[in-house]
Amino acid sequence: MPFAGALAGLGKLNIVMVILAGTFGNLIGSYIAWIIGRTGGRALVLRAGRYVRIKEEDLHKAERWFARRGDSAVLIGRILPVVRTFISLPAGAAEMPPVRFGLFTFIGALPWCAALAGLGYGVGSNWTQFSSYVKYAGYLIAVILVVIIARFFIARFRSSGNQIAK
Repeated sequence: MPFAGALAGLGKLNIVMVILAGTFGNLIGSYIAWIIGRTGGRALVLRAGRYVRIKEEDLHKAERWFARRGDSAVLIGRILPVVRTFISLPAGAAEMPPVRFGLFTFIGALPWCAALAGLGYGVGSNWTQFSSYVKYAGYLIAVILVVIIARFFIARFRSSGNQIAK
């Protein structure tokens, strides 16, 4: 999105079309993940969940939570980095209606795509310098994610009675 926005800033693309194309692309990709969650999500979690200490009761809690807060979870999840990538799977697994899912996905994806395209639009001809900074931010986000995931698994293993060497 930022690169397409930069091209729009240079007059090579239309910024409105960039934002709409990004939003509709996000919607299509989200529906693919939603279908995967809808057709195989629950069974996959039950089958593979034991390897990451997810129990059936955890799945029931998540389903109840999603039944109460699914609309806002999809809408807010679409705006949050990282979460936006994965929110479609639980929405599908929770059997969120497809039209409602699409509406909240579109509403949540539009400002994200507009912000990223707008950022690129502002950068314009300085794209090369800007992209080198973004690369380092991506590394930082990856490290933070690894730490969060590691803490999750360590807490899971400790709570189940297994001790991880310190």
